[in-house]
Amino acid sequence: MPELPEVETIRRELEREVVGKKIKAVEVTGDRSVRRQTPEEFASRLEGVKITGAQRKGKYLLMPLDSGDVLVVHLRMSGQLLRATPKEPMAPHTHVVIAFTQGGQLRFVDPRTFGELFVATPDEVTSEIPELSELGVDPVEAPMSWVDFGHLLRRKPMKLKAFLMDQSLIAGIGNIYSDEILFDAGLRYDRDTASLTTQEIRRLYRSLVEILHEAIKYGGSTLADAQYVDLNGKPGEYQQHHQVYDREKQPCRRCRRHDIVKSKFSGRSTFYCDVCQV
Repeated sequence: MPELPEVETIRRELEREVVGKKIKAVEVTGDRSVRRQTPEEFASRLEGVKITGAQRKGKYLLMPLDSGDVLVVHLRMSGQLLRATPKEPMAPHTHVVIAFTQGGQLRFVDPRTFGELFVATPDEVTSEIPELSELGVDPVEAPMSWVDFGHLLRRKPMKLKAFLMDQSLIAGIGNIYSDEILFDAGLRYDRDTASLTTQEIRRLYRSLVEILHEAIKYGGSTLADAQYVDLNGKPGEYQQHHQVYDREKQPCRRCRRHDIVKSKFSGRSTFYCDVCQV
């Protein structure tokens, strides 16, 4: 699933490419991609309106409209938003096509059909849609002090990786970046949050902020399945800079003395160096 850096990359591209454009027509061919409202209602609330902004809440994309509504997009496992022209061939698994009066299109492609699009009011986004209204702090949009981060860390006892991936505490971090952040901070995934010293809390927060911003700079991570691409169909490049994720049995780039280990945590693959991380 795309995480904060991937979704933020797409948000910035949407801001450049579609904000200010008026929607001419909407075609929905995949019922699973638009499931909170009928395809007809979805299209009727979009056609004839202008996109006025591009925002992100955690892993969700939000595009405010001049009608007062908000177009919400969640990519989930394999969803892609692609900019296209009407003459370009339609990719397999294209489920929604948004055509603009200027002639371009925004296409939603999703082979696994877990992603979705829907239109909501701002009040619904902030109060009535639990997965959006209950999101925690966004470490890129609303940076906090390391002291506030420490208070958040101490809120309830849990393992460090679970803490980083708890969307109600910190929004946007998933399996890839939790591993990369913990390696950078030199901390094991199964350490208890209550066990961290003040120095370790500061180190973890610094790693969290730096890793996320570095990943955004490289356009996010595209893994072997090649399912994440940006608005222009270009894969990210941050996977070339991964220190541990998906590097099982490869030498640790820090200590050079041990191979990266793969373990299971809450049903997810977890990568770490058991020499460098304590």
